Amino acid sequence: MTIADRETRAEELVGTGAAEWADRRAALIGTPLLIVGVALAASNLRPAVTSMASVLGEVRDDLGAGSAWASLLTAVPTICFGLAAIAAPLLGRRYGMARAVAIALSVLTVGSVLRVVDGPWVVLGGTFVAASGIAIGNVLIPVVVKESFPHAVGRVTGVYTAALAAGGGIGAAFTPPLESLLGGWRGAVGAWAALSAAALVVWLFGARHGRSGGQASAAPVRARSIFRSPLAWAITAFFGLQACVAYTAMGWLSELFVSQGVTRTDAGLMLALINLIGIPLSFVVPPIALNRRSQSGWIVALACCSLLSIAGLAFAPVATPWLPWVWTVLLGVGMAVFPLGLGVITLRTRVSSETTDLSAMAQGVGYLVGASGPFLFGVLHGVTGGWAASLALLGAVVVAEMVLGWIAGRPRFV
Repeated sequence: MTIADRETRAEELVGTGAAEWADRRAALIGTPLLIVGVALAASNLRPAVTSMASVLGEVRDDLGAGSAWASLLTAVPTICFGLAAIAAPLLGRRYGMARAVAIALSVLTVGSVLRVVDGPWVVLGGTFVAASGIAIGNVLIPVVVKESFPHAVGRVTGVYTAALAAGGGIGAAFTPPLESLLGGWRGAVGAWAALSAAALVVWLFGARHGRSGGQASAAPVRARSIFRSPLAWAITAFFGLQACVAYTAMGWLSELFVSQGVTRTDAGLMLALINLIGIPLSFVVPPIALNRRSQSGWIVALACCSLLSIAGLAFAPVATPWLPWVWTVLLGVGMAVFPLGLGVITLRTRVSSETTDLSAMAQGVGYLVGASGPFLFGVLHGVTGGWAASLALLGAVVVAEMVLGWIAGRPRFV
């Protein structure tokens, strides 16, 4: 082969590599199968949390762990969501959205199995691994929605958040029965790895990048760091506070009700109901609210429902047999602010690169803020022996969420 032939061959190889790299950066093709893949991936982003929360008392007793360990376990997912979210944009840019989300589902599956094979520290470690996979999906799937379905962001966001809610509710409702069926909490909690493995298979078939013709498009570059935008910080704080409320509820509501005399089965159903309420609301609220110029009023109204629920839990948690269900429904309605949190991330940015950066910032920093909620809620309960101080703290968080949500919902760009 002559020198000229070698140079020609090298150029062909470089061109092929550049084309492959450009295709990785192209948006995923917005097909119905991709919507199914998004929904199935989303349905796996909560069972790892709610399944463990629904049998937390049994897990703690079986492992001989204390309340501090239980508080740490409930905080681990949100801590990990914050730390691992920082790596998500790097994975998306390096491997493309299709491969990055596949990596997320693979890591989630491995962690879901790992955390049921040994003692307290392995449970914590496996939960951290599983939550790392969840964190990557949390950041990247909203970007897939914006890129692949630019004219249907509200509708597809509704599908995504409905699947999130369904997955969380199913994990909470079915884990206690599975505990009896599979001989203990290990089998019941570990069984959810099968769901994430199935979602991985569907994702591998449904996620396909478009062709860029071998030329990487010149994506607009932001002139300054997203971290210098006051609006980005307001959105991040709002997202973190709503996460604080949501994960505190998912981690501790079941134990609160059991301590008040509610049966473990009913408490698990109430935890499931909080998540399942989000399914119909996800199909109604995002398409309406995200198509308006401002989302501030919607955010404040939903947060008021959470505040009413917390007041009820503090002053009359089980005064009548039906009141726990009322507080559960109100809290579930209030937690429907989550899809609006995702929505303002997409609406307050102009291009997908900004969306990725803001999503990583809001979820990376926000979940680290949110992680303090379940931990402090549990610590205050352990110190005081009651729930009043813990619920007062949670109520203050909701008030701050309202203020920052009003700012985040106003029609501006970061």
